[in-house]
Amino acid sequence: MMKNNLASPMPPMNEGILLVDKPEGKTSFSLVSALRRKTGIQKIGHAGTLDPFATGLMIMLIGKTFTRLSDQYLTQEKEYKCTVRLGITTDTYDREGIVTQTSPLEPSLSDIEAALTHFNGTILQIPPMFSAKKIKGKKLYELARKGISVERAPVSVTLHTTLLSYTYPNLELHIVCSKGTYIRSLAYDLGMLLGCGAHLQALRRLRSGTFSIDQAINGALLYADH
Repeated sequence: MMKNNLASPMPPMNEGILLVDKPEGKTSFSLVSALRRKTGIQKIGHAGTLDPFATGLMIMLIGKTFTRLSDQYLTQEKEYKCTVRLGITTDTYDREGIVTQTSPLEPSLSDIEAALTHFNGTILQIPPMFSAKKIKGKKLYELARKGISVERAPVSVTLHTTLLSYTYPNLELHIVCSKGTYIRSLAYDLGMLLGCGAHLQALRRLRSGTFSIDQAINGALLYADH
């Protein structure tokens, strides 16, 4: 693992793990492409995607030895900070989707605190249609983009959700969760439980297993001179 100050340049490397703080507006695959250009190494992968609007820790795996270990890192516990926007529901469950419902209902702080008790411990969560999860060989988001919705089996996930702040319409949450947890689904389910609808407005990954955002380099450095 390469540990660096966020402002430091990317170190030279042939194989290993590079921790990157993904900037907003960039896809996970674009980080792979940027690293390939910077290093000249083609065998590069990552251990868990982030949506373009999300920021935070990406574990970049460089070289055959480390790309083979992706499943090992994918199963690790993850930690996030997020903003949930109440009163607006979207088809993707996040800010990039089409608005499907709005509500003027303003939940009280006690309503929020009571609802969040349902998102602690081991729960069943239904994966969103706009996700890379496959059903019968088809990625769900490919079906969703065609306007097709299919039944998804609920998945058992374990999470600990803490309220950081609440000023309507925005909730700031801290979440520690197991593999396979969809924070977008948590935002949607919370909105349904509160009766006002909600979507994920912002997301930042702080930790994956033993790797922390404090150890990551600034991902914007990978796009410099490009």
